[in-house]
Amino acid sequence: MVSFNILITVALVYTMVLFGVAFYADQHEERGPSKWLRSPWTYTLSLSVYCTAWTFYGAVGNAARSGLEYLTIYMGPTIVFLAWWWLLRKLVRIGKAERITSIADMISSRYGKSSAIAVIVTVLSIAGTTPYIALQLQSVTLSMAVFTDFPNEVARDSDLNSTAFWLSVGLALFTIVFGTRNLDANERHHGVVTAIALEAIVKLVALLAVGIFVVWGASGGLSDTMQVIEASPVSRWEPSPSRWTAMIFLSMAAIICLPRMFQVLVVENSDERHLRIAAWAFPAYLMAMSLFVLPIAVVGLAVMPDGANPDLFVLTLPLELGQEGLALLAFLGGFSSATSMVIVASIALATMVSNHIVVPIWLKTRTGGATMSGDMRRVVLLSRRISIAAVLGLGYTYYRTTGGTAALSAIGLVSFAGVAQVVPALLGGLFWRGATRRGAIAGLIVGFGLWLYTLFIPAIGAFPMSMLDHGPLGLEFLRPQALMGVQGMDPLVHSMFWSISLNTMAFVVVSLVSFPTPMERLQGATFVNVFDRGDGAIAPIGGQAEAEDLLVMAQRLLGAREAQTLFQKEAERQGKAGYLPDATPDFITLLERELAGSVGGATAHAMIAQINGQASITVRDLLAVADESAQMLEYSSKLETQSFELEKTARKLREANAKLTALSVQKDAFLSQVSHELRTPMTSIRSFSEFLMEGGMDDAARARYSGIIHEESIRLTRLLDDLLDLSVLENGQVVLNKQEANLRDLLDRAVASSGLSDRKEGGLSVRRKMERENVTLNTDTDRLSQVLINLISNAQKYCIADKPQLKILVTASRNSVDIDFVDNGMGIAPKDASVIFEKFARLSDQAAAGSAGLGLAISREIMHRLGGSLDYVPGQGGAAFRVHLPLSRD
Repeated sequence: MVSFNILITVALVYTMVLFGVAFYADQHEERGPSKWLRSPWTYTLSLSVYCTAWTFYGAVGNAARSGLEYLTIYMGPTIVFLAWWWLLRKLVRIGKAERITSIADMISSRYGKSSAIAVIVTVLSIAGTTPYIALQLQSVTLSMAVFTDFPNEVARDSDLNSTAFWLSVGLALFTIVFGTRNLDANERHHGVVTAIALEAIVKLVALLAVGIFVVWGASGGLSDTMQVIEASPVSRWEPSPSRWTAMIFLSMAAIICLPRMFQVLVVENSDERHLRIAAWAFPAYLMAMSLFVLPIAVVGLAVMPDGANPDLFVLTLPLELGQEGLALLAFLGGFSSATSMVIVASIALATMVSNHIVVPIWLKTRTGGATMSGDMRRVVLLSRRISIAAVLGLGYTYYRTTGGTAALSAIGLVSFAGVAQVVPALLGGLFWRGATRRGAIAGLIVGFGLWLYTLFIPAIGAFPMSMLDHGPLGLEFLRPQALMGVQGMDPLVHSMFWSISLNTMAFVVVSLVSFPTPMERLQGATFVNVFDRGDGAIAPIGGQAEAEDLLVMAQRLLGAREAQTLFQKEAERQGKAGYLPDATPDFITLLERELAGSVGGATAHAMIAQINGQASITVRDLLAVADESAQMLEYSSKLETQSFELEKTARKLREANAKLTALSVQKDAFLSQVSHELRTPMTSIRSFSEFLMEGGMDDAARARYSGIIHEESIRLTRLLDDLLDLSVLENGQVVLNKQEANLRDLLDRAVASSGLSDRKEGGLSVRRKMERENVTLNTDTDRLSQVLINLISNAQKYCIADKPQLKILVTASRNSVDIDFVDNGMGIAPKDASVIFEKFARLSDQAAAGSAGLGLAISREIMHRLGGSLDYVPGQGGAAFRVHLPLSRD
């Protein structure tokens, strides 16, 4: 009997061999591409990750329980590879063109690179794969228990749990070491794939060896084995058409939708041509794996005692017949089947978790984003390593929760049904351009929810029996395994019927009533018509003439200088004289990428293809260009709006800056003028006071000097009053004394106060229409008169004309009155019109008039306090000011 220590030693040695193979493959790949590492045979063997412990152990158990039903697990992938290999080719082509990293990335990219879809598919994949990982842990622990406890096949739960735990730790370590050593741009793991290919050979050899021994060693030959099969209860098993259909569908979906299968089938594919060999070689491999399943099952039923676990016949039958070495080989085959699945599934799920959950959250929590590439690399690698440990932890938790008692095939079917929920969104996106993101999300949520409710949760025993028998709250039509009163169906068939049908219905209906975004339309055209672009690579373009054509096109799109710089740098890199490089594939790829930044990827590709003479513009190209153009027009419109707003803001800033500059100059002039205005009267007062103090002058001189002192004092007082008045108005400290008055009387007083009634010949003449001035006002008459007098005085000082004239025009409406003061002088220059009301404003002609430049500033503040306004009105021939005052009765 093989001891436990020997078994552990063999497992560890085998694991170290896998480590060595994976390490050697990685090192060899780093030195350069290897033909055997990238061969179609290595690729085909890596697809054997489909054959897990379920197919190695569970297929025999399924055959012993349900006859030929186990064939459905092999028939689905065989149909896909033989009849639908073009679907696989399409997935691989899209994967290369879009640089797809996972099944979640594939579906999210199709629907406008939707992060929501990526998260949903990731969560669904984790939920669907967790039972499958538990299945692998269960198979290995049971197989180890067979050796240590044979022939009883009974082991303590603590021993099984301990074995499962340390197995999880070991698999996590291997996966982290070789699955997250670095970040490959294409997410390929050559070391892992090579190790999986080796395991494919081991498990095939092991199962064939057991089968050959059973047929020719235990049964006496092929004819005797056939007689055993005919006499077995298995031969009398009657298949269920609905269950067979459901299981074939599930296995067909699993070969493209399981995260581990998508990883090896699409992501790890290095050459699309490998599918030509895999299309027949992989079905042949499956046939070889299934060849002896039925003989092992029927001979096991005949030889093994009643109650023996049929899932373990591959191990227990050789042990029962004294073939310990063969049983040890079978153990390694089962160990290979389980570990290969766990390793690849963990890598695939960790990639999805890090790319679609961890990294987006990390970027959103950082204010500056990823400031350095090293930051992102560390986060991605760390998140993947933690995710691998978490995924295996979930599998172990599921194993402990369910107790590891369910049949292996039953656990596998639960997982298959879960990941099958992505089929409508995936296939619909590949062949229907009308499929939308909202439709995909709706279908995924509906299907995922129904799978959880009708299959997953009942499978782990989380629902009480009352829930299963009577439904939630006694609503029997919502019973998890008899929805809408549909009874008598197999639980798997029942769950698949409701989840897939309603998933597809939600996907189609919501897609029909929703409208795809421009990005969805573009991606839809790319995915649906991916074969219209050839093999995805651009063929070399040779010759100077073609390179010149490329330069002409590039100059039109990129600009002459930028295009010439791009071509010249490439020519220098190639060591060529002149500015035209050879149009190598690498340079064409670089040029297309540069052009795509200006006109979009579809347009850039079509333009280069036209110059190359490779392809004509197809309807798909035109649609792609139209989609891109719509996006670009929308984006251009937004940019144009933003540019207009920025230009408007910049113009305002320039105007404000010019205004501030003018005000600064005027402030300096104002301070200079104020100091001058204060100094001049003070100097006069001081000088003439000194004359008076000296005495010795007659009465006439004394009177004249005293008069000058008096006039200068008045002038000084007026200036100080203006400054104080402006300060009071600006601070809001003025008290208004409102009263009723007639506008005509106020204008009469203002004209008289300005001395125009006694004007000399040649002075300013005033023209009024007094019949329009009969307006009753309720305002502070003193303050309003101050404004009117200031405007008339300004016209006196600054109206330069042969016959200066001021028109005072009153326009009254129901709620307000406007008083226009328009002279026939030269007016105010446009550059000065915006600053004349500033308190520091001082025009050059004002300086000549001896004004401090405070009149208009004070007048505008007064009108503001009166609830009206004072504005300059351009285009009236001379200077024109409008006083606007509301007609208030309070």
